[in-house]
Amino acid sequence: MTEPVTSAPDRPEEAADKRALRILVVDDDRTLREGCANILRLDNHHVTVFSRGEEAIDAAQRQHFDVALVDLYMTPVSGMDVLRAIVAADPRTLVVVMTGNPTVASSLDALRAGAWDYLPKPFSASHLQVLVGRAAHAVRTGGRGDRTSLTPAAAAGAAPRPSPAAGPAGAAAGEGGADDGGALIGDSPAFRHAVAMAKRVAATDASVMICGESGTGKEVIAQLIHRHSRRRARKLVADNCAALPGPLLESEMFGHKKGAFTGADRDKPGLLEMANGSTLFLDELGEMPMALQAKLLRVLQDGVVRRVGSERQDAVVDVRFVAATNRDPHEAIRQGLLREDLFYRLCVVPIKLPPLRQRPDDVALLARHFLERSWARHRQPGTPLPVLTDESVAFLQSRSWRGNVRELQNVIEHLSVLAEPGRPIEPAEIPLYEEESTPAAGGGVGLPAGIFAEPFHTAKEQLIAHFEREYLTRLAARAGGNMSKAARLAGIDRTTLYRLMEKHAMRREEPQNLQALSSFAS
Repeated sequence: MTEPVTSAPDRPEEAADKRALRILVVDDDRTLREGCANILRLDNHHVTVFSRGEEAIDAAQRQHFDVALVDLYMTPVSGMDVLRAIVAADPRTLVVVMTGNPTVASSLDALRAGAWDYLPKPFSASHLQVLVGRAAHAVRTGGRGDRTSLTPAAAAGAAPRPSPAAGPAGAAAGEGGADDGGALIGDSPAFRHAVAMAKRVAATDASVMICGESGTGKEVIAQLIHRHSRRRARKLVADNCAALPGPLLESEMFGHKKGAFTGADRDKPGLLEMANGSTLFLDELGEMPMALQAKLLRVLQDGVVRRVGSERQDAVVDVRFVAATNRDPHEAIRQGLLREDLFYRLCVVPIKLPPLRQRPDDVALLARHFLERSWARHRQPGTPLPVLTDESVAFLQSRSWRGNVRELQNVIEHLSVLAEPGRPIEPAEIPLYEEESTPAAGGGVGLPAGIFAEPFHTAKEQLIAHFEREYLTRLAARAGGNMSKAARLAGIDRTTLYRLMEKHAMRREEPQNLQALSSFAS
């Protein structure tokens, strides 16, 4: 049955203007369709759900939907039938097919039938939101071809599109999405060193390995290298090695011959051939199956590409490789997830990107940059920009930022949507997301670096002291420097709070100086 739909604009242009989409969700799995609907409604989209294909077809013929999420395997009316009917009824609708059993053949069929993108199950809420965000951009700009080369579009024979140059956080591709020159915002020595190294190596054809946690800006650096290289006249080609199962990834990278598998009705070049004379960015290299790593190593060694189903040499390519991983590559090698010989062929020049928690001074720069950009995107021109107070900046700097710059950008986007024009933004207005208890060693509320090398009782004392300092710093920031409020939030009396602060040499006589307070929790 159809769920009630709140009032929505009748024209797609109005939906785009209001940053809300009319979205149709069709899946016979009640949990999945309800979950998708709830996530999308949180983003203020107007969602209609159906469990049966015939109901969805009838609705699509009666009203316009900007986006349709369609399960591929349904009965008695299949997802392919629904896809074809929606495209025939309204070619403006962007149809995304969903399936828990992705194959090369099914992706080819769906994309040829007019699907805009392909979403393998299971998928996360953030994956869904990123995809719908790209769809919203396509609706606003009137373009249907807003796929990145991270999707199976190339499997259908379409020329791959490079992922948009992401900001340090990004929101849509690779490290997360499109951004402008703010992508390289940051004054911390480690970050500036990474940028300088990228510019120095760009003029060569040396392979580069970029290491860093998710959201630190690995794709930004890859784009920077390509833009400063002699190959910049051609578009960078990007492939996310974690986005597709092994068979699809092999076809995506190497291409296939006609008849190689069901649905392969013509020869198709892969990303390696399409990147000839350009740069190929391999994101999340550690997620590539080992058999495919061995095949890629052959290309690195002799430049010869053999398509899936071919018994001969199909092409000789000249490709510059830039790879990235959020894993420790040496640990991945030890665990058998990454071939050592492949790693050393790709890691001619290593570049290490620091996590945001190690760049506290850059948090303020990035936060203000994202606030200006988000405000311009969500508000009418001339609307007074709100201002982050010093206390708010100190609170942002006290966070561990497990999602790095991507998470910071998400938080600032939240603030820009809810903040009052021209008003200061206080710490209490900043959304708090539950943080994991064991981030990377040496950062956040996690374990201090080297703690496991200490005797048990010494390590225990260090951990307790580390936790107390971090907790008190964040508590003071949440309370905006008001110690009475901080005590209430912590569930302790003010005397106990002051005693703990004195224990860790925190300045109770300057409760508003949150920047100074934060400095003690390093």
